[in-house]
Amino acid sequence: MPITKITALVATIATLMGCTPQNTSIDMIITGNTIYQGSNKAPIKGVIGVDAGKIIFIDENIPANLQANTVINAYDMVIAPGFIDPHTHACNDFTDNAIPNLNANYTTQGVSTVFCNVDGGGNVNVEETFNQYEQQGIGTNVALYIGHGSIRKAVMGRVNRAPSSDELTQMKSLIEKAMKAGALGLSTGLYYVPGNYATTAEVVELTKVAAQYNGVYDSHIRDESSYSIGLFAAIEEVITIGEKAKLPVHVAHIKSLGVDVWGESKQVIELIKKARDRGIDVTADQYPWRASGTSVAGSLMPREILAGDKSEYLARVKDDAQWPELKAAMQENLRRRGGADSLLVSDPTRTDLRGKTLAEIATLWKLSPIDAARKIIISGNARVASFNMSEPDIKAYMLQPWVMTSSDGSPGHPRKYATFPKKYAEFVKQKQWLTIGDFIDKSSSLTAKTFGLKDRGELKVGYAADIVIFDKNKFMPKADYINPEELSEGVQWMVINGELAISQGKLTNNLAGQAIRQNQVTKVNQ
Repeated sequence: MPITKITALVATIATLMGCTPQNTSIDMIITGNTIYQGSNKAPIKGVIGVDAGKIIFIDENIPANLQANTVINAYDMVIAPGFIDPHTHACNDFTDNAIPNLNANYTTQGVSTVFCNVDGGGNVNVEETFNQYEQQGIGTNVALYIGHGSIRKAVMGRVNRAPSSDELTQMKSLIEKAMKAGALGLSTGLYYVPGNYATTAEVVELTKVAAQYNGVYDSHIRDESSYSIGLFAAIEEVITIGEKAKLPVHVAHIKSLGVDVWGESKQVIELIKKARDRGIDVTADQYPWRASGTSVAGSLMPREILAGDKSEYLARVKDDAQWPELKAAMQENLRRRGGADSLLVSDPTRTDLRGKTLAEIATLWKLSPIDAARKIIISGNARVASFNMSEPDIKAYMLQPWVMTSSDGSPGHPRKYATFPKKYAEFVKQKQWLTIGDFIDKSSSLTAKTFGLKDRGELKVGYAADIVIFDKNKFMPKADYINPEELSEGVQWMVINGELAISQGKLTNNLAGQAIRQNQVTKVNQ
């Protein structure tokens, strides 16, 4: 930014503050030799000025007669836009207790903004949720979807049937209300109950409401493996929804899950490229782990068994008359995922099983793996790390220019605490699949542009001051599959809306996050 513009801006600030340019003070000055502004631009040396939560200048030198309440000398650090995680379950941790509200497991990864209500879940009252967060305070910015599974449950429960005309109208009304309240768009979990019971036609009709308010469609697709329609057909379904509803579509945590679909990344990528070439806006996010996070029931149970409430599906699992058929179906699902050695119990609440594979548990209990899984489910279920992805597929997806970083953070999996430093440490520094610029773009700028966050994702004058400063040699994960709840290291300073969330490597306990409402309250022509 030219010095004349800086001087004029500083003079304006001074006027607003009732002082002269000669003794102007702003909130923060950050100096550094490696400033990544985002969008894969080459790093620069310079100074960033922050005031009232915004970036007010970026230049080579500090303007004359300008002072700051806080000065950060980050000459040996990487300075970048705060990371944006488009697929989290972080909002499950936001309570009235101030410590969970800090969202420390994300800020210590350099994340300044999280998206919630993914996989079709979350509170159907988006405005109420936003208001709650603003009243109690939150450590990171939060954007929300309206979840298809949640509105389906609110209107018609967990039944496996199509909605009536009246029920469809009620669901549309809930989506419209959420979009007016600032939701990003509609999310679905078509692999899960009750989203799994919805037809493509139902989803198209509901998604059209989000499209009327410039929303997006985000989906945990119907099948990431060979459970039902197959990975390729599930991607085709997302594209069809985008084409028919006329809105951008996004594939959550893209992967080729299980031995049956290893190597299909090439076909999937080609399918998405062709869709993009004909004008359908298709993007995806990815977490950089070989294991997904789920539960024993989630990985092995057929969807129809999970219909109804918990007591109903457990009754089916316990029913000896149904067990032979169910056992065969679960055995096939276990095969898809790579066998009993591929499921590692990582659930912090299951201290009796944590750190053991399903195979080890079966041996300990002197049962078959499926009988052991049945026992685990009946006794309360357990979170597992499911090792079901191949490295060539992970790399193929990661290198696509439309694939961004996400965590899908859930209990019992290190991705909730360590995804962004894991991607940096392994795939930038160690394997060098990505440059630092690529990593920052995929972790911030690309996400902001994809989802219309107009003043975040880059370091620009007038943008929100969401800034991460990390030590390029010490930014690394500490969590692993056995100890999934260890905070990451290496973020020295974290600025969220102009306030320090981390200072000299220590949490400040500031709740500087904001509710990010997409201001899409006016219908657009379809």
